[in-house]
Amino acid sequence: MSTIAVGSDHGGFTLKGRLADELRSLGYEVIDLGTHSDDRVDYPDFGAAVGRAVAGGEAELGVCVCGSGIGIAMAANKVPGVRAATVHDATSARLAREHTDANVLCLGERLLDPEVASVAVRAWLGAEFEGGRHVGRVAKLAELDGSGT
Repeated sequence: MSTIAVGSDHGGFTLKGRLADELRSLGYEVIDLGTHSDDRVDYPDFGAAVGRAVAGGEAELGVCVCGSGIGIAMAANKVPGVRAATVHDATSARLAREHTDANVLCLGERLLDPEVASVAVRAWLGAEFEGGRHVGRVAKLAELDGSGT
């Protein structure tokens, strides 16, 4: 199984822990990049940490959680080679993988029921990049961040 980096700010701390435990139970190696409490912290630090782990090859995939899933996705997407998608259900998670080859999944603890988040993560992990008409689009994303990946 692959390695998945997880990270969150204080607003996503509880859901991150639940998802990390679930990923381990599914056989994934999990690298928990923090935060490690619900003390107030800044989401860019943890989105960037997950992004760097994925882009640097320390992890194949990443999962980020903040209150909305938006800010932490913005931070992760600043790392060249990262394609982070904020998702809200199984369909958006599946499409994030199939159409954009998202390598980081972002969720909002304040917006999603934990079970919906769990189903979304499983849908994302179970999906595969479709290639075809999407290859050129993903290549354009790589051109935008200069990563070529």
